[in-house]
Amino acid sequence: MIEIKNVKLGSNLPFVLIAGPCVVESEKITFTTAEQIKKITSKLGIPFIFKSSYKKANRTSIKSFKGLGDSEAINILTNVKKEFDLILLTDVHSIEEVTSAAEFADVLQIPAFLCRQTELLVAAGDSGKAINVKKGQFLAPEDMKHAIEKVESTGNKKILLTERGSTFGYNNLVVDMRSLVIMKSFGYPIVMDATHSVQLPGIGGKTGGQPKFIKPLAKAAAAIGIDALFLEVHPDPANALSDAESQLHISELENLLIEIQQIDSLVKNFK
Repeated sequence: MIEIKNVKLGSNLPFVLIAGPCVVESEKITFTTAEQIKKITSKLGIPFIFKSSYKKANRTSIKSFKGLGDSEAINILTNVKKEFDLILLTDVHSIEEVTSAAEFADVLQIPAFLCRQTELLVAAGDSGKAINVKKGQFLAPEDMKHAIEKVESTGNKKILLTERGSTFGYNNLVVDMRSLVIMKSFGYPIVMDATHSVQLPGIGGKTGGQPKFIKPLAKAAAAIGIDALFLEVHPDPANALSDAESQLHISELENLLIEIQQIDSLVKNFK
């Protein structure tokens, strides 16, 4: 089990929700989304970690939206965290970003494409923050033990491991649910990213997706006993500036979480 502020993950505890818009698009969207998720999770009694990237460093095309600018986006995240008393997760892509993100974020996320970058993992571990390592689309779940060892080498054992789909030929992903069982055996909390897992990478210079599979994948993962569910949610996914085809509409969130709670309680044998 690990503890991030007042939220505990692992040890057969009820699942935690990690959710928010893919990237900071504007102050309005960030605040609106955070407020709505906070209301829903408070109503349902679900521990909540707010997720949003202050920049996107791995977009398919040079023309894709990469962010508002670091300073403006960080200011928005800092304010939304304070306004709604949130635990905050954001991505880091370099050692320099670790230093700046550690000043305002509670959880540093290592993107899937960077999960083997030794210096980045060590720098993240050195920050003392909780670290969420997303399993690369190219990586066998057994090999995530090496990413764990890199973070652990700093003495930091506040580690989360996230499944987000594996490359299945070109422009497609598939989720091997065995991955969750394998990674759970390493002793750290396991997260299911049910939104990135439905992506269709590199379609026409951008990432496509099949959002109709978000809910089935989330429920299937809950049946295995995940410690956290990761969802990118948005008030208007079709017009989102990043991952438009793989974010969940926020209007669908509450009913999905109710179903996940029911599965979670059955699998973990609590009421």
